[in-house]
Amino acid sequence: MTLRYLHTMVRVKDLEKSMAFYALLGLRETRRIDNEAGRFSLVFMAPEGQEECPIELTYNWDGDEGLPSDGRHFGHLAYQVPNIYETCQHLMDNGVTINRPPRDGHMAFVRSPDNVSIELLQAGERLAPAEPWVSMDNVGHW
Repeated sequence: MTLRYLHTMVRVKDLEKSMAFYALLGLRETRRIDNEAGRFSLVFMAPEGQEECPIELTYNWDGDEGLPSDGRHFGHLAYQVPNIYETCQHLMDNGVTINRPPRDGHMAFVRSPDNVSIELLQAGERLAPAEPWVSMDNVGHW
């Protein structure tokens, strides 16, 4: 199985203040997604020359009330995989719970033994929806 590191996500309460902090460390904004419908912003920041190793700052416009939190505001590690269905099947065959199945042929979430969320994203175009994934429910938090 081949993985490609994508990013580490952290949830932020004050986007501008957080961006200023990471800028002090030498990171700069490399990409931004403002989602009106979901009412959130994703800001990717990375050191100059290391744009392939960003941190994703996730800012919920309406705050984080009601979201599960362990107080650290850590979100997840993200990896790109060549075939999300094969990767999830391999993990399941080895006793890993698929917390958010890849029903869309694009994204899944699992958790490490230490409860770290891992996002798996399909490389390239999303795969056609397929069973058993389409019929699987979410399990726990992801």
